[in-house]
Amino acid sequence: MLLAGYYYVRHKVQLNRYARRAWATFTKNGLTGREKTPLLAGYSVHGIDVSAYQGRIDWAVVARNRVRFAFIKASEGATLRDPRFARNWREARKAGVLCGAYHYFQPNRDGQVQANLFARTVPLAPGDLPPVLDVEAANFHDVAVMRREVARWLRLVEAHYGVRPILYSNHSFYQRHLAGHFDDYPLWLAHYEVARPKMARSKWIIWQHSDEAYVPGIRGVVDFNVFQGNFADLQALRMPAPPTAPKLPATARTRRVK
Repeated sequence: MLLAGYYYVRHKVQLNRYARRAWATFTKNGLTGREKTPLLAGYSVHGIDVSAYQGRIDWAVVARNRVRFAFIKASEGATLRDPRFARNWREARKAGVLCGAYHYFQPNRDGQVQANLFARTVPLAPGDLPPVLDVEAANFHDVAVMRREVARWLRLVEAHYGVRPILYSNHSFYQRHLAGHFDDYPLWLAHYEVARPKMARSKWIIWQHSDEAYVPGIRGVVDFNVFQGNFADLQALRMPAPPTAPKLPATARTRRVK
């Protein structure tokens, strides 16, 4: 009993989170999809990230509840495509939600193969948010190899879309394995059960502050995020339109031969 009590006190925050997530999963069928978590105070731009786990989403209802942006899971590892990506991508954009797509990185798979899968899956266009690489899986043996393959994915995807990707990770994994190696990439930071991230504001642009929020239009829990800045700042991150060819001056146009 004493050992159990000591373990609970030491890990109670995480254990309580696991219990809440298990309860949310168990009671999901009893939810209506109208439950609502209050927006985090102090931020004006709120967003979510989703995958097939959320099931069918009513994006019109989501958009009416001040969700300004969404990152949608597209792919994972070397072969897995999220089965709901195409529908979520289409319906979220139709509802006016600013969209981006993410790839869940498997550190034991080749970075180029994973980059190719993402590029074949995601039709990013001008006006969309940059691609995201989710790096948090700890099933690797050599951190240097993991970093090399992460760098390969980021480099290839940037070359493919012409925009620098965003790097996503949780606070402890980032500090332990990624900090100092990918500082040139915008950081989307997951950090829960804290009043603010334990990292300088200059280091991150998006904060995933909860993975157990409720948003009307989604039946069950969803990740909740805030953007550090206003909506115009978020719009400035979007993929730019391709440059248009300059018009020739009238004197340089081909004249009709008489």
